[in-house]
Amino acid sequence: MLRPDPAQRARLAEIRDNLLARILEAEREGWLGEMEGLEISLAGAQDKLAQLDAEKTRQRTTDLGMPTFSNLAGRTGSSPQPGFSAR
Repeated sequence: MLRPDPAQRARLAEIRDNLLARILEAEREGWLGEMEGLEISLAGAQDKLAQLDAEKTRQRTTDLGMPTFSNLAGRTGSSPQPGFSAR
C-alpha cells in the first residue's frame, strides 16, 4: 500500500466530504448499489486521512533542551587573560 502524501491532505479531506455528499444523495434517490460503492471509497479516504494523522503524531519531536552547536562552540574556547602567555 502506498503512503499518502501529507501535502495532499486538504485534497483528501475534500474528496471525503464529496463522498459524504454523494452517499446522502444516493440514499435519498434509493441508489443502493451506488451507495455501497461510495461507502467503500469513503472508508478508504478516511483510512488515508487516519494514516496521515498518525504519521504527523509520530513525527512530533520533543525539545529536550539540548544545546546547539553554536551555543557549545562559544563556550569551548577561552581567550587568554591579560598578562598570561601560553607556552
